[in-house]
Amino acid sequence: MNNSDPTTSKHAPEVENEETDEALVIRAQAGDTSAYDALVTRHRGRIYAMIRQMIKNEADAWDLSQESFIKAWKALPRFEAKARFTTWLYRIAHNTVYDWVRRKRPESGGELNDEIFGEERIDPASMTTPNMERAPDDELVGGELRDKIEAALGQLSPQHREVVVLKDVQGLAYKEIAEVMDCSIGTVMSRLHYARQKLQTLLKDEYEAR
Repeated sequence: MNNSDPTTSKHAPEVENEETDEALVIRAQAGDTSAYDALVTRHRGRIYAMIRQMIKNEADAWDLSQESFIKAWKALPRFEAKARFTTWLYRIAHNTVYDWVRRKRPESGGELNDEIFGEERIDPASMTTPNMERAPDDELVGGELRDKIEAALGQLSPQHREVVVLKDVQGLAYKEIAEVMDCSIGTVMSRLHYARQKLQTLLKDEYEAR
């Protein structure tokens, strides 16, 4: 592993499946870059998925994922394990995306723009969407449903879309989402309740067809 970029290793260390995040973090904080490699390999898929669901460009999502892990590596000495490592990592990714949005849209004054968050990919099996079983040869129907879900998500604010992604796709607890989004648990619950109600209204025909 190259010390200048701890996110580029091609091979996962053997410790990946043997040690907890906490143990790997302690080793990484002591300068063991192979331990951080293991953390990157373990969590890069979920971080990429989160960012990809927030922005519409795969190349940008990959770059932002890499940037998030590099920022995490630089900040790791200050990580005190008051939160789970994954929660801390999601928070860094969240901030990285928001900073990227502000850089792209300086005229917005820092406000997020729906146009940038326009192509989330939410699994039709998530708790927020109709529970419709897909047959192996039913790709067309699944594609149509996904398009409807994306269209519905496009009508939510960025904050409401993010809370749906973190809860119903990534499976974070309310407390973790509050830490990631830097708000109260009550705000998380309120946003999620509103978002689910709005999606149910927008996808009313799909729910009634179940």
